[in-house]
This record gives sequence, C-alpha cells and structure tokens, in this order.
Amino acid sequence: MSKEPTAHQLSSHRLKLNYWDYGSNGKPGVVLVHGGLDHGRSWDWVAASLLDDYHVYALDLRGHGDSAWSPGAIYSVAEHVLDLAALCDVLGETPLTLIGHSLGGVIALNYTGTFPDRVKKVVAIEGMGPPPTHHSQKDPYPDRMRRWIDQVRDIERRVPRAYTDINLAVARMREANPHLSEEVAHHLTVHGLKQHADGSYGWKFDPFVRAWPPYGFDSTQARTLLERIECPVLLFRGMESWSTDPEKDGRAKPLRNYRLINVPKAGHWLHHDQLELFVKETREFLAVSESCVAEKQIQLEKAV
Repeated sequence: MSKEPTAHQLSSHRLKLNYWDYGSNGKPGVVLVHGGLDHGRSWDWVAASLLDDYHVYALDLRGHGDSAWSPGAIYSVAEHVLDLAALCDVLGETPLTLIGHSLGGVIALNYTGTFPDRVKKVVAIEGMGPPPTHHSQKDPYPDRMRRWIDQVRDIERRVPRAYTDINLAVARMREANPHLSEEVAHHLTVHGLKQHADGSYGWKFDPFVRAWPPYGFDSTQARTLLERIECPVLLFRGMESWSTDPEKDGRAKPLRNYRLINVPKAGHWLHHDQLELFVKETREFLAVSESCVAEKQIQLEKAV
C-alpha cells in the first residue's frame, strides 16, 4: 500500500466501531465490508485499485479489527446490518456502492434489501449466506438452539491461542488459505493481531463471533429482502471454495438483476486469490450504467 488509510470511529448500538477512510474526496462512495474473523484492512489492495475513481471506506465489524466487542457476545446479521446503516448515515452519501465478502456480502445484501433506495450497486463475494444443505437451513429450530448453546459453552471453556512470534500466526493464516502469498499473509496477519502484556500475540476478533446464532440466516426471510433489491448485483464464487454455486442451489433466484462469475483457481477469499481478475470485473461492473448491466444479464440468460 502506498498510502495508509485514516482510522475513524462512530457509535452504533452504544458500541464504538472503527472504519477506515482511504480518501479520494468528492468521488462516488464505496463501502467495503469484510467477512467473519477478518478485518477492514483485508481490503487494502482492493481499495488501492479503486481510489482513482471512488472514495473508499472499509468497516471493522463489531467484534472484529479495531471495533469494540459486543456485550453479551451476540453477533447476529441484524446487528451487523444496523452497524452498516450507522456508518452509511455518518458518511451521508446516497446512493452508495457496497462490496462485501462472505458475512460482509450477507450484510451488504441485507442492508440493500432493507434500504433499496440507498444503494447504487452491490458486489458480493460468496455472500449469499449458507446453502440449503447447511444446518442453519435444514435443522429444526430446537436443534439449532442446542447447537449454538453448545458452541458458546465450548468457547467459554477454551483458552484463546497465543503466538510467541508473528511468523507463527502468519503460518496459521496461510494454513487457513493456502492460496495466499507470504507477503499478503503477513499483511493480513499484522493488521489482524493485537499484542498482549506478556509480549505474545492474539487475534483481534472476539472468539464468540465463531458461534453460529440460531437465528438471522433464515432462507425465507432472506428471500424477502433479496426480492426487494432494485440495483444491479455482481456475485463472485471461488471454484475451489467450500461454498456451493448460488445459481444451482437456488439462493440467487430472488435477485432481479445480477450476474455470477465463477472464478477458477480461487477459494473462499477470491479477492486475495485472484485479485487482478476480481478488480477488473468489479471496475467494469461499477463503470457501466445500470441499464447495460441488466442488458448483459438478459444476454447471458438467452445464451444459457
């Protein structure tokens, strides 16, 4: 990164949240929303590629990065959408463009369905939420409640892992995503760690964000929000990811105007794994008019 972003704080739900301002005043606003166990600085390369034409911001979700941990350790989609709404209100610009990864994509799409007039375009990287086969969709509610309670109790008993050396944490980062280069993994790790009083390092995210809430990912509720989205949506999926194809499993069906790009040689974090392709397709999508996006989608549907 040639230029460090500026950190700012805002209040949402009595929580102090952090967001990063990459600059380019006076240009159209783009808000970047990271995924679970991640942080806003994971977008540094994407932000740098957009600065010539956009004013770029990146939010640290509650319980992540330099934002506060939620009292009671509740991290539902609704609360994350509330926080994104607070940030958008602070920025005071409408309509904005939203780019989200994983949980961040879910948040961006849910916000857009809630406030369709406030969003110009959405880019979602594997952000359609869990597939129909996931336990959050197919298990009865009592089973989901039991699973969440067991997860929380397990986290309470666990001692968070500490690293005596940053390089050990970098190795763990690359273990989670083998596609990462040493340089990218080091950057993500440095901004994702905090140092303890004894000199060791730990991840910034709240361990309780790992627990899967028994509510908030209901497919029926999500469908009603997706159906309300009026703006164009660009979906990305890594072909080496654990995530399934949202067209084949039906999750993309409620969207009126979207295009899906399946990216080879990319996993769940495809904006790191195939940065050049992601940036190229995203910039093209953001640059064209909404009518052109819709026309391209119709052409794709006819081709199929």
